Amino acid sequence: MRKVLLLFTCMFSISFFSQIKVLKNETLVEIGKDNSVGLYKKQDKFTINYQDLNTSNLNTFRSFSFLNVNGDVESLYKLIADGFIDTPIGNITLELPNDIIELHYEKNYGQSTVQFIQYINKNRKYVGKSQFLNKKQIDKIFGKTTGKSALYDKPATMNNVNTITKPSTATPSSSSKNKKSRK
Repeated sequence: MRKVLLLFTCMFSISFFSQIKVLKNETLVEIGKDNSVGLYKKQDKFTINYQDLNTSNLNTFRSFSFLNVNGDVESLYKLIADGFIDTPIGNITLELPNDIIELHYEKNYGQSTVQFIQYINKNRKYVGKSQFLNKKQIDKIFGKTTGKSALYDKPATMNNVNTITKPSTATPSSSSKNKKSRK
């Protein structure tokens, strides 16, 4: 009997101190994606994910995030697009809260391309590099070709939210009292 009681005690104590915890499912909206580079939105935070070509492991994906304060997503798109029109001499450096991003422009097969270079945690030792992207790919990533760029300023909507609507205060009998009947 003692062994059975000890077994039940151990089973219940394990269930109370388990390591797996269920988290709230938050919505993640894909603005655009091309090959291994994508732009995603979660509430007011935008994240660019890319496959890191700077590592020997091809399954390494990195990301950098920023908030859309004062239209920063549209400003970033415009900054990148302007670089295709008038190619800058050097890299354009952007400082984000956690990382430093450089926009590196280069001509590949006569076509202007841009590459994201990420200094992870603002440390110049840890560098991530995306693939080279042309103007058409940038348009697709920022949702310009699909129309998803309209989601920049809209709040993220939650799925499976039950809404309660208030019933109208007028009842059918009270609303018909004020109406004249037609004959």
